[in-house]
Amino acid sequence: MKYNIKYEKGCLKYLKRLDKNTQLRIIKAINQLPSGDVKKLQWNTEDYRLRVGKYRIIFSKDEKDLVINIIEIASRGEVYNI
Repeated sequence: MKYNIKYEKGCLKYLKRLDKNTQLRIIKAINQLPSGDVKKLQWNTEDYRLRVGKYRIIFSKDEKDLVINIIEIASRGEVYNI
């Protein structure tokens, strides 16, 4: 099952600020979704988090349309303060 991946505008801006190696690691992990170190968030029943080193990617998935929406990409200390 192949999902289409959509990014929020802020996620793309954050990715561009990172170094190339980190960008590639995060993009590779996102392209392999929904597998990986994924957990459902406790405070929001519709969202999940993907862990890539010290970075966290918050996303939601639509099983019906096979779409994954990347909501937030940030370091561990910043991402849970939304």
